[in-house]
Amino acid sequence: MTERKPAGVSFETWVDRQIREAEERGAFADLPGAGKPLPGLDRPYDAMWWIKAKMEREGLSALPPSLALRKAAEDAREEASRARSGAEVRRILTDMNERIREALARPPEGPPLNLTPFDVDAIVKEWHAGRPG
Repeated sequence: MTERKPAGVSFETWVDRQIREAEERGAFADLPGAGKPLPGLDRPYDAMWWIKAKMEREGLSALPPSLALRKAAEDAREEASRARSGAEVRRILTDMNERIREALARPPEGPPLNLTPFDVDAIVKEWHAGRPG
């Protein structure tokens, strides 16, 4: 546990000592990303960078629920097109259809939903038609 700063010692000196001792103990050895460039250094400064990064890591969205569901439906359709089997296509779209039906029963906040459930059988048929052999 980190000790408290002793009285009479300047804050900078105390912090420098803490860092030096941690470095000597090897606390900074083998950290993830060691030797790699910092991400985003080539982008313009954004004061909200850390909020955006956290939201991305946590899979959060600032979109209204109706737009977030539209985006999720679009992503599900894309994921289904890359599926490895017809059963996987069916599972992805069935799960999404359940979410769409719930939203249609209790419309979320935001712009109109403008979604209808996927025709799973038709999309599975398209998926099979797009496969070689």
